[in-house]
Amino acid sequence: MATTHASTRTSRSPATYAWAEGLTAFAAVMLALAGLLAIFRGISAIAEDEVFVTTPKYVFQFDLTGWGWVHLALGVVAVLVSVGLFMTATWARVAGVAIAGLVIIANFLSLPYYPVWSVVMIAMSGFIIWALCVTRKEDGATAGGGRTS
Repeated sequence: MATTHASTRTSRSPATYAWAEGLTAFAAVMLALAGLLAIFRGISAIAEDEVFVTTPKYVFQFDLTGWGWVHLALGVVAVLVSVGLFMTATWARVAGVAIAGLVIIANFLSLPYYPVWSVVMIAMSGFIIWALCVTRKEDGATAGGGRTS
């Protein structure tokens, strides 16, 4: 019985590989979009502090210029990682999950300033994490022509 599990694990249908490749491409596009939006949000916070609404008596109070630099840095790294995802690099999958997690944390902390936008970005990052975690390395390696590093 133990040998049947090993044989079924290696016999994947082409549809499974296409599904894995599609989810990785989805995650790459979504991470690139999340990164670009974070870059724009960071630039607007750095350039013009009056763009953001400030709420009184919020537990986490940050300088908006510093907060803009955080979003800008996360956005740049997210765009770079999405390029790695398009090349189906294994390091990019791990980094993509980490960056999407950091984007979730950053948007959670900015919920009182822009609640709808923060919830949208949290949901988008959740889908990125799901797409990167649901596929396996061997699925993406076969689907992407064996290009993993």
